[in-house]
Amino acid sequence: MLRLWLIFSQAATVAVAVLFVISTFRPEWLPQRAGSPAPVALVQQAPSAGPLPGAARGGSFHAAVERAMPSVVNIFTSKEIRAPRHPLLNDPIFRRFFGDQIPEEAQRAASLGSGVIVSPSGYVLTNHHVVEAADEIEVALHDGKKLLAKVVGNDPETDLAVLRVSAENLPAITFGSSDALRVGDVVLAIGNPFGVGQTVTSGIVSALGRTGLGINTFENFIQTDAAINPGNSGGALVDAGGNLVGINTAIFSRSGGSMGIGFAIPVSTAKMVLEQIIKTGAVTRGWIGVEVQEITPGVAESFKLPGTAGALIAGVLRGGPADKAGIKPGDVLLEVEDKPVADPTAMLNLIAALPPATSAKMKLKRQGRDFDANVTVGRRPKPQARAE
Repeated sequence: MLRLWLIFSQAATVAVAVLFVISTFRPEWLPQRAGSPAPVALVQQAPSAGPLPGAARGGSFHAAVERAMPSVVNIFTSKEIRAPRHPLLNDPIFRRFFGDQIPEEAQRAASLGSGVIVSPSGYVLTNHHVVEAADEIEVALHDGKKLLAKVVGNDPETDLAVLRVSAENLPAITFGSSDALRVGDVVLAIGNPFGVGQTVTSGIVSALGRTGLGINTFENFIQTDAAINPGNSGGALVDAGGNLVGINTAIFSRSGGSMGIGFAIPVSTAKMVLEQIIKTGAVTRGWIGVEVQEITPGVAESFKLPGTAGALIAGVLRGGPADKAGIKPGDVLLEVEDKPVADPTAMLNLIAALPPATSAKMKLKRQGRDFDANVTVGRRPKPQARAE
């Protein structure tokens, strides 16, 4: 009997260990649980719909603001901060006279931001940095009602987070199309700058596809001159019809205030992150285990390349997906699944979009000759948490 019990306990231990390894490194292999959240229905702008009728009549965007503003919320966060213990409190002589009655000082640090209601059932989209490390999150609705919120999941690499409040029939925003935006289109930024209350500013799309700013790992920003100030983070960038086209996330400033250069995360990126977080609690991206660098004119000349397009493989992780596919340092990655690689940022985005555990065709150049490699895509490791 004892022997049977030992065999059973060892088998159970091995099974739990295997399940842990699979759930950590290959969660896509596991069947979806019956209790997993159902897909959330998002309100999407009709493909043929443009700005609302009369949206800019008389130079006013009142109709667009009236449509979008109820969906934008104010977010108040706080966390407890303990002041460092004074060295004298550890001194035996000092403690002999004053005892241990002097506790560590504790105080609460508060901050504010904005968010967007994306589902009538209580899901709110905001920036990761707005709610990062907070131990209490409060959401103030357009009508003044305040609700406690919990973090469903976050994605530091795009600076997005999804919250959930206990409420139903909330005014969800309508999703527009960031892919249809053009430089010069009118956009409106809605948020809570400096805590003064919900505010609307207007401007135009100044540029699209901004990258290399060092703000996020995955960058594809909409640049706008609509005034974005501290407290606007996580708020809505909407088009002239009141449809969501971006999540306001950062500004370029030397004074702390708006200088006419603000950045928003495209709604296409935000929607992808939102749907994955609601479905699985996290965002899964492809990864092949390489280090790349930009191809400058000097690098192109030394490698005898016709131009600077592509990404130079500077390093390959031993035993990683690229290494197993025969990719070596010095190779130049030109295409991923028949999509051209313009630079390392484009390569990062193309590979991240690939589903893990699938095979991807990649075109490379080695010593002046083109060749193809089939890479079994891995799962991108989670970014390391910042030390407090």
